[in-house]
Amino acid sequence: MSGKLYVGLDVGGTAIKAGVCSGDGKLLHTFEGPTENEKGSDRVMANMAQYARTVVEQMSASWDDVEGVGIGVPGFLDIQNGVLLTSPNLVLRNAPLKSFLSEQLGKPVLINNDANVAALGEAWSGAGRGVSDCVMYTLGTGVGGGIIIGGRIVVGYSTMAGELGHIAIVPDLEAIQCGCGKKGCLETVSSATGIIRMARDAVARGDLAALAGLETITAKDVIDAAKSGNETAARIVQRAAHYLGKSMALVSVVVNPQRFIIGGGVAKAGEFLFGQIREAYFKHALEAASKGVEIVPAELGNDAGVVGAAGLILRS
Repeated sequence: MSGKLYVGLDVGGTAIKAGVCSGDGKLLHTFEGPTENEKGSDRVMANMAQYARTVVEQMSASWDDVEGVGIGVPGFLDIQNGVLLTSPNLVLRNAPLKSFLSEQLGKPVLINNDANVAALGEAWSGAGRGVSDCVMYTLGTGVGGGIIIGGRIVVGYSTMAGELGHIAIVPDLEAIQCGCGKKGCLETVSSATGIIRMARDAVARGDLAALAGLETITAKDVIDAAKSGNETAARIVQRAAHYLGKSMALVSVVVNPQRFIIGGGVAKAGEFLFGQIREAYFKHALEAASKGVEIVPAELGNDAGVVGAAGLILRS
């Protein structure tokens, strides 16, 4: 095989996904293996090194063609030194990922937050192709984010740039406490968890009888009810879209991206949700900062993290 190769690792609490990308961001091959958290930090780091080699071996490529290895990992990081300080999903604490894997693999290694690398993946070869400045929101259990300016991840002074879910956007009289400890975060209304919470509250009030019989309410249930014309469900979705669009208006006058990309499970609602987000965004955004701006769905799905991790070697 000709051409340089870039390996990415997307590290999760249950599984580690490894991928190989070409220099133009094309994902050539993937491999997934268990994280094995229960076996301790040494095993987890050894698995990362093993899976990086395995994914290259499986495509019958030479390790000599690999330019470097990028890692996307959840948690608090010392990015400059390549250390994972702590993670809610991993046994690793003060783990020297960069130095350990560089020694094991004989290649340059870079690490970054998993949400940031997903944004980089979309910017490199997904919905952000051809755009140098874009911002990605991921709507799942929480609201994740990543900011790409000049084709590179913005990490900030203490690596907290891009924590879009914790923009304080909900007015005090409507605000509830977020998992971060603060009140009024975007995550409390625009995540799947936020939508479910609002729906449960409505059921408890007797305002959402259509979902009252469900043992477990999902965000999809709420969105489907809204699409079917249920007024209460529609108000919940509209509220989630409103604050999401309004947060984008704030972001526009800070980093002025050309494109917003939205991924995650909630984004599967499609145009029903995206239309409302765009309406809120253009209502609140400064015209000079929003002219020509696009709000589009993510394209890479579960591959965004591994592609973006590989892209760290070229775009850091």
